[in-house]
Amino acid sequence: MKTYLRILQYARPYADFLPLYLLYTVLGIFFGIGNLALVIPMLNVLFETTNKLQAPEQLPAFALSLDYITGTFNYFFAQVIAEHGKLGALLFVCLVLVSSVFFSNVFRYLSLRIAARVRSRVIRNLRRHLYHRVLKLQLGYFSTGRKGDMMSRFTNDVQEVEISVVNTLQGVIRDPLYIVAYFVVLFYMSTKLTLFSLVLLPVSGGIIAALAKRLRTQAKTSQGTLGSMLSVIDETLGGIRVIKAFNAQEYITGKFEDQNDLYARTSRRIDNTRDLASPFSEFAGVLVVAGLLYFGGTLILGGTSDLQAAAFITYIIMFSQVLTPAKSLSSSFGNIQRGLVAGERVLSIIDTEPVIRDKPDAKLLPEFRQQIELRNLQFAYGEVPVLQDINLVIEKGKTVALVGPSGSGKSTLADLLPRFYDPTGGQILIDGHDVRDCTIHSVREQMGIVTQESILFNDTIFNNIRFNTQATEAEVMEAARIANAHDFIMATPEGYQTLIGDRGGRLSGGQRQRLSIARAILRNPPILILDEATSALDTESEKLVQEALTRLMQSRTSLVIAHRLSTVQHADEIIVLNEGRIAERGTHEELLRQPGGLYQRLSQMQASNAALA
Repeated sequence: MKTYLRILQYARPYADFLPLYLLYTVLGIFFGIGNLALVIPMLNVLFETTNKLQAPEQLPAFALSLDYITGTFNYFFAQVIAEHGKLGALLFVCLVLVSSVFFSNVFRYLSLRIAARVRSRVIRNLRRHLYHRVLKLQLGYFSTGRKGDMMSRFTNDVQEVEISVVNTLQGVIRDPLYIVAYFVVLFYMSTKLTLFSLVLLPVSGGIIAALAKRLRTQAKTSQGTLGSMLSVIDETLGGIRVIKAFNAQEYITGKFEDQNDLYARTSRRIDNTRDLASPFSEFAGVLVVAGLLYFGGTLILGGTSDLQAAAFITYIIMFSQVLTPAKSLSSSFGNIQRGLVAGERVLSIIDTEPVIRDKPDAKLLPEFRQQIELRNLQFAYGEVPVLQDINLVIEKGKTVALVGPSGSGKSTLADLLPRFYDPTGGQILIDGHDVRDCTIHSVREQMGIVTQESILFNDTIFNNIRFNTQATEAEVMEAARIANAHDFIMATPEGYQTLIGDRGGRLSGGQRQRLSIARAILRNPPILILDEATSALDTESEKLVQEALTRLMQSRTSLVIAHRLSTVQHADEIIVLNEGRIAERGTHEELLRQPGGLYQRLSQMQASNAALA
C-alpha cells in the first residue's frame, strides 16, 4: 500500500483532477443505478400492477435521500399514467431510461478522459524523476550495477507501473464507490436479503487476498529475471565482435536461454495465478446470487417478504451488477501486484541518495588562478586502499604527468579532481578551496576531460563538438581545425552535419578522439585532464591526436595520464605511482638518471618493445 500511495504522489497536484473525477464518477454511478431502478416501473406497467403504485399527492421537498428520488419519480410517473395511460407510462419509462443511459455513459467518458490525463502525468513524472536521479548518482554506482537491469527499470518497470498500477487507479477509486452505492440501494430495498448476501463475501475476499500475496512474490522473481535477461542482451550487442571472434555464439546463447526460460516460466505462473482471481470471484458471485434467489423466493412464497415480484426481480438484477465492479476490483488487486514490484524497483533507484553531492552551504569555486594541491590524499574502494599519502602541487600553466603500472591508481587520482569520487582522507585544494566545500557544477565547469575511450553521442559531428555550449558554427570549425579534425570532417558526405552513429561507430578511433579533443577545446577549460588519450591509437592517428593535444594544452594546467612515456617527456613534472603511492617524481631526464628506478625500468621496457616491433 505504501508503494501504491507513493506512485500516486506523482499525480500531484490532486486538485487538478480529483474533484472533477469524483464528481463525474458519482454522477455516472447515480445514472447507472437509475438505469436499473427503472426496471421496477417498467415491470409494473407490463404486469399491470401500476394500480398498487404508492405515489405522493404532491412533489416531495428536496432532500439528499433515496426516498426523495423515488418519491419524485413516482409523483411524475403517476401523473403520466393518469394523463396518458399505460402506453404513455411505458413510453415515459423508456425515454427516461434512454436519457439515464446517455448521461451515465457521458460521465463515464469524462471520467476516463481525466484518468488518462492522470496516467500520463504519473508515468511522465516517474520517468523524469528516475532519469534525474540516475544523472545525479556517482560513477561508482554504475560500476557495480548492470546497464541492462537499469534499462529494464526505465522501460519495462515503468511500463508495468502504467499497466498494472496507474491503469487500475480508476477501478480502485470507482469500483468501491459503485459497490458502496449499490449496497446502499440494496439495503434500502431489502435489509434481510442484503445481510444474507454478505455472508459469503469475506470468504471470497480472503481467498483473493491469498492469491494477491502469491502474485507479489512471483512478480519479484519475474522482474529480477527480466533485468538479468536484458543485461545479457546488452552485453551481446556491445560485445558482438568478441563473441564472433571467439566462436562463442553457443556459449552466450546458453546464458540467454537460461534467463529467457526462467522468465517465461515465472510469467506463466503469474498469469495462471492472476487469471484464477477473476473466475473465482465470478463463481463466488453467482453462488451468492443463487442463494439470494432461493432465500428470497422462500420469503415471497411464504408471504414474509417486503418486496413485490417486480422489486424482487430488480433486486436480483441490481445485485448481479455488484458482481461487475467486485470482479473488476479483485482483478485490479491481482494485476496491481506485479506493478507494485516494478514500482519498488523504480523507487529503489529514486530513493538512492548520491554519495557525491553539494553540501548545504556549498559555494561557487572562484576562477582558477594559482595552483591545485593534493594534500595527504587517500582513497579506498570499500576496505581496499587505492591511494595513500599523495602530496602534489600543480602550478597554473604547468603540465604534470602520472605514470606507473596498471592498477597503481592513476585514473582514480584523476577522477578525484572533478569529484567523480570524493577522497576518503586528505584534501584536494584549488587555490586553497577544498573542492568538497564547492558546488559540483562550479568545480567541473573549470575542467575539460579527454579519456581513452572517446565518448560520443548518436548525433551530428557539429552537435558532438558543440555539446552543451552556445558556440557558433565558426567557433566549432575553429575548434575542429585546432584538433586536426576539420579535414576529415569535410571529407564526410555531409560535413559537420554527418551523423556518426551509436557512440561514433561510423568513425575511426583517431577520428573519434579528435572530435573529443575539439569538444574540449571549444569548452576552453583552465584545467585539463587527459586520461591515456592516445594509448588505443595507431602511430599515424597518435601523431595527429598528439599534435591536437599539444595545442589544447598550451597555456592550460594539465594532468596527463599515460602508458607511453614518449608522450609525456616534455611534462614539467612526472609523478610515478606504484601501489597507490608516489614512488618517484621529477622531469623525464631526472627520472632516467635514477639507477634502478621504476621509471627507468618502464622506459627501458618500452624501448625494447619498440625495437622488437
